[in-house]
Amino acid sequence: MTATQAKWDEKYADAALSTPAEPAWVLQAHTRLLPLKGRALDLAAGLGGNARYLARCGLQVDAWDISTAAVDLLNRWASTYKLPIHAKQVDLAHFPWPEAHYDVVVVSRYLDRHAFDAIKALVKPNGRLFYQTFLAPVQPNGPRNPDFYVHSGELVQHLLPWRIDVHGEGWLPDNDGEKRRYAWAVAQNRKAER
Repeated sequence: MTATQAKWDEKYADAALSTPAEPAWVLQAHTRLLPLKGRALDLAAGLGGNARYLARCGLQVDAWDISTAAVDLLNRWASTYKLPIHAKQVDLAHFPWPEAHYDVVVVSRYLDRHAFDAIKALVKPNGRLFYQTFLAPVQPNGPRNPDFYVHSGELVQHLLPWRIDVHGEGWLPDNDGEKRRYAWAVAQNRKAER
């Protein structure tokens, strides 16, 4: 077990089926951009707020997270509520990512700048990537490591040359009731039209 896995297992150790798991704002606010059917991935899923939302929208959902505790809880939740979610414990740094496998990929509160190409490769042609992550500068109620924050305009740059359907930056309410600065975007796997 890696130190990262141990950290996240400890965070989710006391979670129960009734523990709230809310989807990212970018996903809730732009549900109209989801397909009516298909395969979706909640990447770095945690307790699966995005996965739960996607499954309720009619998609077959995979959820990847490094925490065994979070994955076990999400699989139990999916079984209890009979929703098509398959959660898997994955160390994203050491995992063979499939290419062009998903109609929708959702990433929230996770940032590894070296993984953008691999994340985009997961999305089928014409599929969409919903992305929401922390916006610099470091916030007192957010991650302490400045590497986990994008700078203004950076998220969109990572998603080009895809067509950007939606993007923004600003304060959003978070799951714990606090507001945090985020960057968000929805991009489609096709080149922007000129």
